[in-house]
Amino acid sequence: MSTFLFNELIFGPVRSRRLGVSLGINLLPVNRKMCTFDCIYCECGWTPDDDTAAPLPSRSEVAEALENRLLKMKAAGETPDSITFAGNGEPTLHSAFPGVVDDTLKLRDQYFPQAEVTVLSNSSTLHKPEIFAALNRIDNNILKLDAGLEATFQKINKPQASNLTLDSIVQNLMQFRQKVIIQTLFVRGEIDGEKIDNTKPAELHAWLGHIRQIQPRYVMLYPIHRATPAKGLEVVDKEELYRIADMLRTLRIKYSVY
Repeated sequence: MSTFLFNELIFGPVRSRRLGVSLGINLLPVNRKMCTFDCIYCECGWTPDDDTAAPLPSRSEVAEALENRLLKMKAAGETPDSITFAGNGEPTLHSAFPGVVDDTLKLRDQYFPQAEVTVLSNSSTLHKPEIFAALNRIDNNILKLDAGLEATFQKINKPQASNLTLDSIVQNLMQFRQKVIIQTLFVRGEIDGEKIDNTKPAELHAWLGHIRQIQPRYVMLYPIHRATPAKGLEVVDKEELYRIADMLRTLRIKYSVY
């Protein structure tokens, strides 16, 4: 299956299943993925295994490009529901991420104060105080938790750092409490003869335990919707996702299924 990269700094607005009319910000290179994970389902493809330096937009370039797009939307009578940090990998890797967040909040307040600012992150940089603080300043802090057990986390998300563990991520997520939205993609399949499935009872039991500890604002459950770099993956149907979501009711955790 083919995958794609976002080829603009500011992209959209697009109609998002989760966020409505979403104006995207890609802080990463437009010609390659840059990430701390190498998820088997990532729409941007595999994470390059070389360390070739790729140019990133400066803080001022991001602010200027965003303001120009917001002005155009204002003139056209278009209103975003969300201004969303997404793009070609992990947005919090940008060295000026906290400052960019501050600029974005200021521009949002100036042009579309009713819009929300959202970050889609894989949860890998939460140990950095400046990233944690920046994520606490936004409206929708949407962070990834795709597994209940360490072995499955390693198979699905393939963290690039050997010291990045599921337990460390859960411990960091617990610090946000009601300021965090958890997103979990459910998937099963077989890759290179190895079975992968985060819907098994043992996985779900462990995942629910993590959710109980984290106590998020709510949980987003979703299946594969786009092309994946790995072959042999199966789309988990909505009926099964709703059965999993029902388990959250016993914890009195709000959820949405996409």
